[in-house]
Amino acid sequence: MATLTREDLDIRLGGAARAWFHEALVEAARASHAPRHPAGPHTAPAWETRFASAGRHCGREHADSVRTHLLHEARADAATLTRLYRQGSAAERRAVLLALHHLAPDPADGLPLVEDALRTNDTHLVAAAVGPYAARHLPPHPWRHAVLKCLFTGVPVDAADGIERRAQGDTELARMLTDYAAERTAAGRPVPADLHRVLALTSPTEES
Repeated sequence: MATLTREDLDIRLGGAARAWFHEALVEAARASHAPRHPAGPHTAPAWETRFASAGRHCGREHADSVRTHLLHEARADAATLTRLYRQGSAAERRAVLLALHHLAPDPADGLPLVEDALRTNDTHLVAAAVGPYAARHLPPHPWRHAVLKCLFTGVPVDAADGIERRAQGDTELARMLTDYAAERTAAGRPVPADLHRVLALTSPTEES
């Protein structure tokens, strides 16, 4: 789901939730100008507490968008993103993953979070992990395994941003998909319909 703009959130949030959101943005903006905490234990700034409670105050359907705006307003650095991901609930981790392409952290900092999510079987985390950030930065081999992870967990392959571009002409992905389909068939299990779609995408385009 695309991140809602602040204007759209203002329209959709009720009065109390809208006021809470605006206060949270002010706190996040204030934190963006404060000195960064060194590594180690520290008292979480107010905006991070708001980040954690966004679903309760603004509704689960708007929590991802609210959290993304808070991360952006706070200019969350790699250390903050990693801490919020490692210490957060599944919903908070999902929000960090969805916000990565807005914040564009160095791949050395952002990819470990993507890779961690892809090791889970949480479909919400897997779907968030294969978004635009992964499309730009995930190396070919891990990206192929991410596609297989989507098929294995039942995440629609449309969640994998840029799959048409990245799958095109990828003979190694085609081999992996064919092997996976054969394993499923041999075990008497159905082959996911999305597999055939991705397999078709791996065919190289004819040169004009």
